[in-house]
Amino acid sequence: MRLAFSAALLLAGLSAAAADTAKDPSGTWLTGDGRAKIRIDRCGPGQTLVCGKVVWLKTPTTEAGAPRTDLKNPDPKKRSRPVIGLQLIDGLKPDDEKFTGELYNVEEGKIYTVSLERESAAELSVSGCMLRILCGSQTWTRVPDVNQQAANKN
Repeated sequence: MRLAFSAALLLAGLSAAAADTAKDPSGTWLTGDGRAKIRIDRCGPGQTLVCGKVVWLKTPTTEAGAPRTDLKNPDPKKRSRPVIGLQLIDGLKPDDEKFTGELYNVEEGKIYTVSLERESAAELSVSGCMLRILCGSQTWTRVPDVNQQAANKN
């Protein structure tokens, strides 16, 4: 009896871990418009939240050759921050089969309420709203990690 109960607990723990892995959005994702790659990792206490930052841009520099910066940020002090390395997703919380919270859109300098949900191993659904009325969604595609690409070239 005790052995059967222990086995049931072990199986329950394994299925919870498998479900957690199935919904985990960690990885590098190409945005729906193909203009940026966002690296999403676990963060926060106990690694239960997710955070994401820009790791690649299709057009990383301006016409003048300077790195792209956060020009549309409402805070003038932040407008000189380089976009590559900028954290856009900070502390999204698990919510059923998705993660919810806020995402900073560097193209507009606005913050959206979003949810991230894995559609498959290769696709991440990103749905968001501003002021709960302006809503949209796109599918991001998993790509090799930028650091792995650099290591493979050496």
